[in-house]
Amino acid sequence: MIITKTPYRLSLFGGGTDYPAWYNKHPSKCLSAAMAHYCYVNVKELPPFFEHNIRLAYSKLEFLNSINDIDHPSIRGCLKYTKITENISVNHDGDLPARSGIGSSSSFTVGLLNALYHLQKESLTKEQLAQKAITVEQDLIGENVGIQDQIMAAHGGIQLISMSSDGWKTEDFPMSSEYKKYLESHIMLGFSGVSRLAEVHAKKNVDNIKEGKIDNLLLEMASSTNEAILMLTKEKEMSIIGELLDTAWSIKRNLADGVTQKWIDNIYYSAIENGAYGGKLMGAGGGGFFMFLVPPTLQEHFKKTMKEIKVWVPFRFDNNGSQVILNNM
Repeated sequence: MIITKTPYRLSLFGGGTDYPAWYNKHPSKCLSAAMAHYCYVNVKELPPFFEHNIRLAYSKLEFLNSINDIDHPSIRGCLKYTKITENISVNHDGDLPARSGIGSSSSFTVGLLNALYHLQKESLTKEQLAQKAITVEQDLIGENVGIQDQIMAAHGGIQLISMSSDGWKTEDFPMSSEYKKYLESHIMLGFSGVSRLAEVHAKKNVDNIKEGKIDNLLLEMASSTNEAILMLTKEKEMSIIGELLDTAWSIKRNLADGVTQKWIDNIYYSAIENGAYGGKLMGAGGGGFFMFLVPPTLQEHFKKTMKEIKVWVPFRFDNNGSQVILNNM
């Protein structure tokens, strides 16, 4: 049995510019982090005692004899990619709900590939693992996804991702441990209670990029991201970082129809009125988790006031990326 533990993603700045349709023409940067909430994937060889030779357990159960019949696109794609066709059991569990703007699909793909390659006695670098997950999601199963989610799931930490037609590269963002704790202490994650299909909103975004409808907005986003990178490098006050988050959200909400709705705007404006420096709805939009920067002294009052938020989730950064936490093969 092999079990992997893979973090979810917290996009900080540059989300929306990590689609190949954009950065292949417009070199861009993205600043993203991994959070200490995880997707767990359990993989083992299935003994020949059953009528089926493939067993899958996630939000549903599948008992099959052909990988072509698998409903779950990522599992089907990962098994095809690794050329594993039978005698396999895959189980999934997660700390946070899927379809909530935290890159859970890519965390699952990264965690599953990590487990499958270890099952085959092969160890990958973080870069290789991220790229294979990108290939599976973008090319094999044809999802409208960017690249930051897979990179963060594989690498962990806070990463500065540079993207162009030549590909991508990542580096640990230079930040003192004191400032990292300062940033961490201000981040609040709140679940709206509304799940959504990211693919629907992401496709609208990608279509708008391909049609050139949002070039000016994404150029604004890139400029705002560069300013945020500079301010974080200088370890500026959270009020300044919050203002930049607010700017980025005002751009993001216009990237495609459905990114925001009246109830989302109401929650965001209420957060600002109640002391948040800035924030955003995470992921492609439509629902899921909000992230706000709030002074620690106001956070308890903030939680009581923001009654629209269904669940508040404690936040910490993850520093390790996808890990094998059990391997007894």
